[in-house]
Amino acid sequence: MAAPRPPPARLSGIMVPAPIQDLEALRALTALFKEQRNRNLDTIGVAVDLILLFRELRVEQEALLTAFRCGLQFLGNIASRNEDSQSIVWVHAFPELFLSCLNHPDKKIVAYSSMILFTSLNHERMKELEENLNIAIDVIDAYQKHPESEWPFLIITDLFLKSPELVQAMFPKLNNQERVTLLDLMIGKITSDEPLTTDDIPVFLRHAELIASTFVDQCKTVLKLASEEPPDDEEALATIRLLDVLCEMTANTELLGYLQVFPGLLERVIDLLRVIHVTGRETTNIFSNCGCVRAEGDISNVAEGFKSHLIRLIGNLCYKNKDNQDKVNELDGIPLILDNCNISDSNPFLTQWVIYAIRNLTEDNSQNQDLIAKMEEQGLADASLLKKVGFEVEKKGEKLILKSTSDTPKP
Repeated sequence: MAAPRPPPARLSGIMVPAPIQDLEALRALTALFKEQRNRNLDTIGVAVDLILLFRELRVEQEALLTAFRCGLQFLGNIASRNEDSQSIVWVHAFPELFLSCLNHPDKKIVAYSSMILFTSLNHERMKELEENLNIAIDVIDAYQKHPESEWPFLIITDLFLKSPELVQAMFPKLNNQERVTLLDLMIGKITSDEPLTTDDIPVFLRHAELIASTFVDQCKTVLKLASEEPPDDEEALATIRLLDVLCEMTANTELLGYLQVFPGLLERVIDLLRVIHVTGRETTNIFSNCGCVRAEGDISNVAEGFKSHLIRLIGNLCYKNKDNQDKVNELDGIPLILDNCNISDSNPFLTQWVIYAIRNLTEDNSQNQDLIAKMEEQGLADASLLKKVGFEVEKKGEKLILKSTSDTPKP
């Protein structure tokens, strides 16, 4: 790693400030290095020094900003498709240039410095990034501020998400907004029209370990929303997004098996569903009645949206998995799930996922089928409620049979 160097006060005979001369020099350099034969790698260090000097001066004049941008474009151009240039750019630019430019108020400077970072990074340099996590966090912040910019997006989706070591090192240091941003991009990758490749699967299994363990440890922070104190919406949204990622991961057959046996995950989801359900009944709070998470991410009566996804995750974890089906029964999870779908509910998504979970819980599981049938006979499960979730109880002699009124869904 190159040692930090203070920006010079004088470069190549150019005294500071000299915006016109600097601008002309950088434009000339950019034009000069368009052709491979004219690459002069020694000039890279001079260009980096000049760029750092512009940043040190906190330039605001348009001429200086143009020169600043031009210098970054020059570095991006010279590093393009040339490993020797990329190595020298990295030696001179890392980490100072990226720390100076990725959080710059000028969006073009952010974009051009992101281009240089994307062009220069490789597997070995990703390890250096793990030791300079502020740069990785600055990239996420840059994407938050400039979601239309292609380069921060590509750095995160094509590089960061392919490095589980970097994600694991970075995630605990992210604030809640940054976590939501990273998790949203992870969801986008999982749900993309282009399925995860064979190379992606081992990486996302590592991500699944991080997401599941974080959720198990931190999911009860959502309960703060029921307190009388003003809730921390950002913290709740970060926890909700962890649940969203788990729902999408368990909908992927390549990742499902790992999460179905993840220690404590199913138990924690059932426990949290029970606490939220009881809390919403006993007192008037954000978990009372029905509500949802708005698409734009603001929290408005988060209870039902969160409960829907908890029930969806239970259904996924029980998909063709008898051990988990039995575990939900042992934890009294089946009455709990049915109790979340009462006739007065106005949330169709909650009903949808209750139907899905009950079907997965009863598929090829006579014990769970018998439990629901007996609940109906004892008045613990209303026949109209069972019909609502796609089941009916039929009595044949002394035996009660639970019958599905529609096809079994897939996760």
